[in-house]
Amino acid sequence: MEWLAVITAAVAPGIALLVYFYLKDLYHSEPIHMVVRVFLYGVLLVFPTMVIQRAIVLGIGENSFIFAFGITGFVEEFVKWFIVYYAIYKHTVFDEPYDGIVYAVSVSLGFATLENVIYALLNPFSFSTLLFRAFLPVSGHALFAVVMGYYIGKAKFGDPSQERLLLFKSLAYPIFWHGLFDYILLQVKTNWIWFILPLMIYLWIQGMGRVNRANAKSPFRAVRREEEINL
Repeated sequence: MEWLAVITAAVAPGIALLVYFYLKDLYHSEPIHMVVRVFLYGVLLVFPTMVIQRAIVLGIGENSFIFAFGITGFVEEFVKWFIVYYAIYKHTVFDEPYDGIVYAVSVSLGFATLENVIYALLNPFSFSTLLFRAFLPVSGHALFAVVMGYYIGKAKFGDPSQERLLLFKSLAYPIFWHGLFDYILLQVKTNWIWFILPLMIYLWIQGMGRVNRANAKSPFRAVRREEEINL
């Protein structure tokens, strides 16, 4: 039953983060079945993404910069962005800015969770290893997704003349942060924690700021306030 413990430990961080960001939706929670569906889309993306990445590596090699920003950063963030845009962006459930964050985080954590399970099954299991992956790759995927979802929400509900620019930012910024994250891990062989830790703190602070700003622009905020006054 050791494999069951490994899988449970590998899945737990992604589920915990998904619940955390789901509960941050203060005014109009998304249908759970839609969140689960998008999470599963993220799970299904892992194997085709691995095939694409392997084909690119075989074609152009493993230069650290190209690998970090192109093969992992661009490919992984693009497939996640593609799902959110084509499955959710024009869907009726997407009815407030924070929904962009919910669904981007859902697909990203679906991806990160299966990736984490595969890593745990293929490598020697230790609590410290899975704790490391919970703190870094899994939470990293979630924070890149917060950036993506924030700008997708702005594109959907903001100035129509800025829609294309904001959609571009919703893809470009996660690619940059994901690429920078991976590039540091590839290039800095010792004492990398002194580079990654400030990056993660910055992404968490910026991410929570975006969560608050997205919630503040919810059209359901006024409805909730009116209900509270009537009570």
